[in-house]
Amino acid sequence: MTDSNASRGIATRFRGFLPIVVDVETAGFNPDINALLEIAAVPVMVGNSGLLETGKTISCHVEPFPNSVLDPKALDFTGIDPFHPFRLAKPEEEALRHIFEPINELLAETKCSRAILVGHNPFFDLGFIKAAVKRCGLKKMPFHQFSTFDTATLGGLAYGQTVLARAAEAAGINWNAKHAHSAVYDAERTAELFCRVVNTWDLLQAQMESPDNVSQG
Repeated sequence: MTDSNASRGIATRFRGFLPIVVDVETAGFNPDINALLEIAAVPVMVGNSGLLETGKTISCHVEPFPNSVLDPKALDFTGIDPFHPFRLAKPEEEALRHIFEPINELLAETKCSRAILVGHNPFFDLGFIKAAVKRCGLKKMPFHQFSTFDTATLGGLAYGQTVLARAAEAAGINWNAKHAHSAVYDAERTAELFCRVVNTWDLLQAQMESPDNVSQG
């Protein structure tokens, strides 16, 4: 973790919220019955340049919770074998704590009031995390309960693209389809996209508010 003034500056950028880019891989679309299989989280910080940059990725493979439904189509799509011994998966509650504890440390370090989940169609990711939190009987989670930042919307606004791969490519971010649909890869590319959109906006705003532009106006 960093303790620079730049890192603490994130508390003033998004109304006290700390953006955490999240991607989950699952065994279906229903968070109440389908298993959560992978979680990756990428903090977004303010760098020394004053622009947003990505922090260290936090990730975990997750054991299917008891009696969960594993949709074969979803497993074929992600290529995940939930019971492969080399996954080194953690039980659901342990996995959540593994993800939440570093985020809580960052909240304290940056003086942010709460984490806000950033995702590509984030209702899906937040829904699975909230369902897992409820199953495990955890009293609280670091994320805002319903507010999110959606890179599908931001990608559509900035680049006319709402599919993650196309929005990333339009933003000049390298995309490798062979690595897609893993939580770590998708979260890191989503984080790059989020930073690219916000930084582009901030630079444009700074140019518009510069003394030269104001005097010309």
